[in-house]
Amino acid sequence: MANDGPVEHGYPHLETVRAAITALYKRLSYDSVRTFETSVLPVDVAFCDTDDLYTGAQRVAHELVRHYRLPDARLVVSFREMRHAASVELAAGPEYFVELNDRFRDHRQDIGAALAHEVMHVYLHRLDLSFPGVRDNEILTDTATTYLGAGWLLLDAYREDGASSQKLGYLTPEEFGYVLAKRALLFGEDPSVWFTSAQAYTAYVKGMELARRDGEQPPLTAAGWAGRRRYARDRRHAPAGPPQPGVRYAFSPDGGGRLRVSFPCPTCHQRIRVPVRGRVRARCTLCRSVLECDT
Repeated sequence: MANDGPVEHGYPHLETVRAAITALYKRLSYDSVRTFETSVLPVDVAFCDTDDLYTGAQRVAHELVRHYRLPDARLVVSFREMRHAASVELAAGPEYFVELNDRFRDHRQDIGAALAHEVMHVYLHRLDLSFPGVRDNEILTDTATTYLGAGWLLLDAYREDGASSQKLGYLTPEEFGYVLAKRALLFGEDPSVWFTSAQAYTAYVKGMELARRDGEQPPLTAAGWAGRRRYARDRRHAPAGPPQPGVRYAFSPDGGGRLRVSFPCPTCHQRIRVPVRGRVRARCTLCRSVLECDT
């Protein structure tokens, strides 16, 4: 939790974020991901200053348990002075103990954001889905929280001005915006109407720009002129050398010596391999996206 300290910006964790989206599809399946079409709504996690602290926190936790479809999980929420925003004790269940930073006693509007991350830890624990290392596993948790409909709360908790700052989670604001944009493009959702933080909206707009560019990379037909020209040049020299920096496609021969190109699916980032033979329609077996390519 960045609390009146510097906030990291940009996309330093982008490849881990993309790997996390792929891992979600592999572990959950396309059909399960589609069941999270509706995000957590502001009214579901609203927290007024007049609400009792503990009763209100339990209510919000219950709503997030319901959203993640963990009906047999019970969360016991408490508050204490700590360095991080929150922590959860992962055990066999069905009862899980969540501790929130004392800061949230006075910033109750962000309790939903902190709990969204911690309840996702429980969800991933039950799925037996994790990444090696604390850092990557926390990035997985932030990504899953956002992609499955509760992470807009984490982005909305980001505030920064000349005198103070607050950011929850391990992703940068722009990375939260990127994952939220990937979700918005998938479900046709506009989460920006829920933001109360102007900085969160700015980060979402930047993330959307990058998310859209995922679908405009060669060999996809939506690629721009510069990308198509570079692709044609690389294809002429393939497979003589390794891919150039900044290029996500790669050429390789198949068993019969014919050239194929592999590239990441713009939705789930699983790599797709198709023959180099002009116009091709490819279907991602993981997320079922149908992709128009010019190879």
